Amino acid sequence: MGRATVADIKGRDFSELDKEAKANTENTNKGSNTNKNRNTTTSDSRGRKNRRRQKKTMVVHPVQRLFDACKDVFAHAGTGFVPPPDKIEQLSALLDEIRPVDVGLSPRMPFFSPQATRRAPTITYLHIHECEKFSMGIFCLPPSGVLPLHNHPGMTVFSKLLFGTMHIKSYDWVVGAPSASAVAEPSQTQRSEVRMAKVKVDSNLTAPCKTSILYPADGGNMHCFTAVTACAVLDVLGPPYSDLEGRHCTYYLAYPFTKFSGDEQVSIPDEEKDKYAWLQERDKPEDLVVEGALYTGPVIREN
Repeated sequence: MGRATVADIKGRDFSELDKEAKANTENTNKGSNTNKNRNTTTSDSRGRKNRRRQKKTMVVHPVQRLFDACKDVFAHAGTGFVPPPDKIEQLSALLDEIRPVDVGLSPRMPFFSPQATRRAPTITYLHIHECEKFSMGIFCLPPSGVLPLHNHPGMTVFSKLLFGTMHIKSYDWVVGAPSASAVAEPSQTQRSEVRMAKVKVDSNLTAPCKTSILYPADGGNMHCFTAVTACAVLDVLGPPYSDLEGRHCTYYLAYPFTKFSGDEQVSIPDEEKDKYAWLQERDKPEDLVVEGALYTGPVIREN
C-alpha cells in the first residue's frame, strides 16, 4: 500500500512520461480576412511546430541511477568478487550524491527517536532491493543504537552515511597469525578459537562524508556501528548474504591483544599492540533487535 501511494503521488517524477499528443496537422483556412487572423494562425502553427520539436525526457532519480549501476557492476558477482577500480569509483560517486530526501528519509521519523528502554535500542531496516547479485537497504539507528561486530564473507560493501554521527570500528584478519583459545561467553565453559585481527578504522564519521568501502579480504571486512546521534546508513552489498553459498553473517567478540597467550608468538611493538585484537565467534546477540519497515522512497523500476 505504501509503494502504491508513493507511485501515485510522485508518478510523473519516476515513471516514463506520456508520449506527446499528436499535433493537429490540418492547415487552417487560407485566405484569412484580417491580419489578426493571419497572426493568430501563424502563432498557432509555430506553437505546434515547437511542441513537435520538444523531446520529453524521463526523470531518473538518484536511487534509480544507483540501482541501474549496481545491475551493471555486479552482473557477474559471486563470492570474493571485487569490482574493477573504475566501477568502484562509479558506485562511490553515485552514493556520495544521495541525500536523505532522495530515499524518503527524515531525522524526524519515529524510528530515529531516543528509546527509553533497558534493552539495546531497536534498529530499523528498510529493504530497497535484493537479488542474487546485490542488495540495497538502509539501516536506521536511534541514538546509542548498535550493530554489533559482524563480517561480510566474500563480499564488497559500500556504506553511505546519510545523516548523523556514527562510530565505526572495523578489523581485517591478520593472515598467517597464530590463533589462541578463550572462553566463549562468561556463562559458558566451552573454549573456542580466537583469531588475530588488525584494527582498520576506529573513529567517528559525520554526514556528509564520503562512502566507505570494504572488501572480501581488507578494508575492514568486520565492523561494528554505534550511533553517536540518530543516523541512517545506505548499504549496497555485492553479492548479498547467502547461507546456501556460504556467505552467512557471523558475529564476534573483540578482546585486547594482550589478553591471550597467543600474543607472545607475535612480535609487535608495545606501542602498536592497541591496533590489534583477538576476535572470537559468538551467537547473534540476544539484545540485538532489527525490525523491518516499509521503504517509502522512490519506487525502483527493475526492467
